[in-house]
Amino acid sequence: MMNRLFRRCILVASLCLTTVSGYSADIVDTALKAGNFKTLAAALQAADLVTALKGSGPFTVFAPTDEAFAKLPESAIQSLLKPENKGKLAGILTYHVVAGKVFAKQVVSMKGSKTINGQRVDIKSADSIVMVDGAKVVVTDIECDNGIIHVIDSVLLPSDRTIPEVAMEAGKFTTLIAAAKAAGIVDVLSGPGPFTVFAPTDEAFANLPKNAVQDLLKPENKQKLAEILKYHVVSGRVYSEDVLKLKTATTLAGLPVAIAVSNDKVSINNAKLLATDVDAANGVIHIVDAVLMPPAKTVDARRTLEHAVTLGSGLFNAGHHEACAQLYEGTMQSLSNSDMSPVLKRHMSTVLKAASNQACPTDRAWTLRRGMDQMYGQIGSNL
Repeated sequence: MMNRLFRRCILVASLCLTTVSGYSADIVDTALKAGNFKTLAAALQAADLVTALKGSGPFTVFAPTDEAFAKLPESAIQSLLKPENKGKLAGILTYHVVAGKVFAKQVVSMKGSKTINGQRVDIKSADSIVMVDGAKVVVTDIECDNGIIHVIDSVLLPSDRTIPEVAMEAGKFTTLIAAAKAAGIVDVLSGPGPFTVFAPTDEAFANLPKNAVQDLLKPENKQKLAEILKYHVVSGRVYSEDVLKLKTATTLAGLPVAIAVSNDKVSINNAKLLATDVDAANGVIHIVDAVLMPPAKTVDARRTLEHAVTLGSGLFNAGHHEACAQLYEGTMQSLSNSDMSPVLKRHMSTVLKAASNQACPTDRAWTLRRGMDQMYGQIGSNL
């Protein structure tokens, strides 16, 4: 115990010495001079991040000591330092870095912070102890030329699992995973994204009308199911603090969901947020207590488009290109005057304007048809 305390004092003293006279060293040099960050320095070198962290920044770094790295299996460290694992190592190291200069007095008032890795670290403060994920902050506010260092006693490990993998491991999204497989969107949600998913629990699906889930899982309802699931997904990582600032968020279905805050409780349409900020390698999950159902108008619009394309294709193939263009134009104008989402209305307005500038009926028909196909993809087809 005394030996560890002695080493801690030496660490604090050495770090403090690097910050006098206007803290003339950057983050990397400060850590090197301290002497207790040799593994971190080697890892930064292997991940080609030294130059970045010697840049202007500013950055806030939660820096694990050599003792922190020693808690990991030796084989794990050796594996991470191999050239073929450079990307994974960079992902871990950037998970320790936050953009900007965040002092300890600010950290203690935070619940989390987004790292330059893209994922978010959780922060908890109690009884003068600050925890970042599972790591304890042992030294704070070491100022450098290009930022600030807070020393932690464990290495932070970001999630390396995709959204479907995180959901499957949780054990309470069995129906959601089954639906994603039936709709053919698991591969997409396993892709790079990033995505934000408002994930209904099994209980939420159980609250739907009797046999509703069984019907949706039928092959003939694949498109309808995909449309419903897309209505739960937003492009990008939208963490809880960002959600609170929004009134709406546009989903991958091309339709917005309404966001409301009342008595510190957040609702997405009619669903309540049960838990937030569940990180995945390619996004974030917020858990909701109800299935979000897109407005019925999307189904009606899809059928209108299908009918128009069927009739228009027949006219076009018979050589009646002007009649085909007029049919497509009339269909889009009628839909743009209906209660469609702002995103789809802007899309239709752009297509109609482009078509109006084309004198050739063949070109006009094709422009309108492509616009209708894109619209159909936004509101009804698979991801």
